[in-house]
Amino acid sequence: MTEQRRGLSGRTDLSALDQRSREIFRHIVDAYVATGAPIGSRTLARQLGMGLSPATLRNTMAELEELGLLYAPHTSAGRLPTDHGLRLFVDGLLEKGNLDARERESIEARCAANGRSLPDTMAEASRMLSDLSKCAGLVVAPKFEEPLKHIEFVALGPGRALCVLVTDSGAVENRIIDVPMGLPPSSLVEASNYLSSKLVGRTLSEAQHVVQQELQQERQELNALTRRLIEQGVADWSEANEGALIVRGQAHLLEDVSALEDLERVRNLFSALEKKESLSKLLDLADDADGVQIFIGAESSLFGMTDCSMVIAPYANSQQRFVGAIGVIGPTRIDYARIIPMVDYTAKVMSRLVG
Repeated sequence: MTEQRRGLSGRTDLSALDQRSREIFRHIVDAYVATGAPIGSRTLARQLGMGLSPATLRNTMAELEELGLLYAPHTSAGRLPTDHGLRLFVDGLLEKGNLDARERESIEARCAANGRSLPDTMAEASRMLSDLSKCAGLVVAPKFEEPLKHIEFVALGPGRALCVLVTDSGAVENRIIDVPMGLPPSSLVEASNYLSSKLVGRTLSEAQHVVQQELQQERQELNALTRRLIEQGVADWSEANEGALIVRGQAHLLEDVSALEDLERVRNLFSALEKKESLSKLLDLADDADGVQIFIGAESSLFGMTDCSMVIAPYANSQQRFVGAIGVIGPTRIDYARIIPMVDYTAKVMSRLVG
């Protein structure tokens, strides 16, 4: 990808454009969002209806290109907006839409917990955003760093148990874990009582530290089976404590490969997103400022040169503490006007759900 494509040279701002140039630029971006294809001066002259000749439009388009707002993907082709041009459009010219009552009700209904576990609720929220935006939806699930209120192991059958955690804020999480075959019910009760007496009121990371200390001391009252159960259960939750990335709808992004220069770059993007270190990057990006954050193309080091955009917003718990993020990833020509308010409203709904 050239510097011209990315718009990293010849930077400008909208104050350098007169009203006619703004309208021409706006129409080029709108055409790009709608089709993903470059638009030429003759087509632009027919669509604009401003009485401007193709020659006049070519001159204006050349000026916009010199300013780093447009580029030509091929010789004698029409023009497309650069990443920098898209950024200026989103920040200064975009007219954001509003969600109607039906859309808000649909988002709330799809996100409603209705007895689902928190990961299931997060997965449904991600799937919902993917369905509505026709992009890939993503959720960074909240960290369990709140003090625990209740801990319990429940037998499910041979070799399986349900670990139930409830935080002080009321968030409930369930996870199925493997247990030794033939583990007696009394060991599950013993483990639950032990954890309740030692770990309630502590965060999960604190709980893990306490359990490790107890196990190292080889407490006599804990038999081998119970030690194994406790160690596996708490270690499992400790790994989940770093947060989890849920991505749904990758197919939507891959279907739009015509707007991308290299399908392999998209595959690499999803590979990068699945790595643990990328979770903290996403959280840092979303937590930099309040409200919706928009990252276009090479603006985000996470995306590199994938020609993708991300619209993401943080959500908080009842203490107004940032706990996760939700958003969508798509090609740079995503429908920003529709997706921005959609992500913003979904983040507000998720804030209510996580308490």
